[in-house]
Amino acid sequence: MHPVRVTGLRSQVEAFVRRHLDDPELTPAAVAAAHHLSLRSLHRLFAGTGTTVAALIRTGRLERCFRDLADPRLGHLAVHQIAARWGLRDRAHFSRVFRAAYGISPREHRERAIRR
Repeated sequence: MHPVRVTGLRSQVEAFVRRHLDDPELTPAAVAAAHHLSLRSLHRLFAGTGTTVAALIRTGRLERCFRDLADPRLGHLAVHQIAARWGLRDRAHFSRVFRAAYGISPREHRERAIRR
């Protein structure tokens, strides 16, 4: 595949992932199917970029949760409700990956953000 086409397709995939982060069914396989690619071709598209489609999904969801947890307008929502809004329905898994990414629990992040 021509490098320009690869870059364009990769940009389309990244935009698709950003638009669908709230879909709990968003997986690399779903992304591949939406772009009429095999899963192997999708992975090859990101080879050498330093990331994967799964990482894009996970990072994007965590970033949205991080932002929403700090938003006082969303203070009425429980932490797990914010996570679920972004496709992260398993509470324990969400807490683990959030802490791994940011070094604090989702609840601690919310409390710190609100105190500012």
